[in-house]
Amino acid sequence: MNNNRVTEEKDMIAQPGPCNIDVRDADTLSQEEFLNRYAYTKPVVIRGAADNSKFQDMCRKEYMLNSFGTKKIRLSSANTYSYSKADVTLHEYVEDILKPQKLGQLGNETFYWFGDNNLTEWKDLFNSYKPPPYRVPRMSGAYSFGLAGAGTGVPFHFHGPGFGEVVFGRKRWFMYPPDKTPNFHPDKTTLQWLIDDYTKLHVQDLPLECTINKGEIIYFPDRWWHGTLNIDTSVFISTFLAYG
Repeated sequence: MNNNRVTEEKDMIAQPGPCNIDVRDADTLSQEEFLNRYAYTKPVVIRGAADNSKFQDMCRKEYMLNSFGTKKIRLSSANTYSYSKADVTLHEYVEDILKPQKLGQLGNETFYWFGDNNLTEWKDLFNSYKPPPYRVPRMSGAYSFGLAGAGTGVPFHFHGPGFGEVVFGRKRWFMYPPDKTPNFHPDKTTLQWLIDDYTKLHVQDLPLECTINKGEIIYFPDRWWHGTLNIDTSVFISTFLAYG
C-alpha cells in the first residue's frame, strides 16, 4: 500500500523515538532462547525473521485496490476499548478516510482499520504471509491486518501475547509490564499522550519503547500494556496468540 501513499513531511507530526528494547537478528535467536529469555518475561524486536516480499507486493496500493477495493472492511475507533465500529469499502477508506491524525482529535472520534478481518474474503492475502518462526507452547496464532494514517495509533491496552510486523511504514511502540499501569486517558490518542504526558514523565516512569521499521517484528508478552503510534501511513499485521 506504499506506492503513491508517501507521508509528506508536513504531515509527520509523529517522529521515531529511542529504542530501549532488545533488538535481535532471527539468525542468532533460537526458539529455545526465545522461550527462555523473552516469551514470558519481556518484549523483543526481531529482524530478518521471514522473507515476506510476496506479501509486501500484495499489500501495495494498486494491487490492494484492484483485488479488494469493493470489499467491506470494519473500522474501529482508536481508543483503548475500541467501542465504535464502521463498515466501509476498502476504496472508500483509502481515498476518503485515510488521513494523518489531527492534534486535538479524540481517539473515539478517529477510525482506522485494524483487525476484524473477514478471513474468507482475505484468504489469498493471509495465505501469502509467512508468520514469525517462534512458538509459545500450547498457543496458536490468529492474524489481524490493518492500514492506518500517519500519527494514528491505539492508546495503551493489554491482552494475550503476540507479534506485530510492519509491512510498510514505521510504527512506534510503547510498553509497560503488567504490574505498572501507565497514566493515560482511554479516549485520548497516542499522539496526544505523547505530546501532553510523555515529556513530563519521570525517568523511572518512562516506557520501554522502539520504532519498528518495514519487515521488523516486535513480540509482546501476555498482559503487557502497549500503545502504538504510526509514524508514516503504515500497513501492518499482528499474530495474536491464544491457548487452543
